[in-house]
Amino acid sequence: MTDESREPFKRLFFALDCVPAQRKAIAQWRSALQLRSGRPVPAENFHLTLKFLGSVGAAQIADICAAAASVRTPAARMTVVLDRMDVWHRAGVLVLAPEQAPPGLLRLVYDLEQALLPFGLEDAPREFRPHVTLARDYRAPVPEASEPPEFFLRADRFTLFESHKGRYRALADWPLGTA
Repeated sequence: MTDESREPFKRLFFALDCVPAQRKAIAQWRSALQLRSGRPVPAENFHLTLKFLGSVGAAQIADICAAAASVRTPAARMTVVLDRMDVWHRAGVLVLAPEQAPPGLLRLVYDLEQALLPFGLEDAPREFRPHVTLARDYRAPVPEASEPPEFFLRADRFTLFESHKGRYRALADWPLGTA
């Protein structure tokens, strides 16, 4: 057995985090939906994924962080309006999404993807669809909401998270709004 085969792996993703007040507001709104399908995502896990990396060797994390630090970020902090609820049947998730993704968000994701290309972390590229997951294993139509969704996810940084046993831990972050 070589040292490489014993290297620890971590499940990683880049995301815009939700601040605690935002998490609470989204969780309260979701509670009012009285969902009868799926498993609610814990409010502390609400985030908007920019790029899922999957299982990454721990030895690569420093280089991934260096690549992320080289990404050109928007000139101002970012606001994403989450104003549409949708069900992604194939994935079995209920999500909050923007009706219109801000150009700065799309550019950030593109630049991040380009910076990470040398790592060969993705077999088949996925179309970026910004969203916050509300429930997993969701097998029902889009629920009726007495109040339409209108949440403003304001981000002043993007973060590299580790996913471990249903918990997310921030490993590093980079400011937005630095030209």
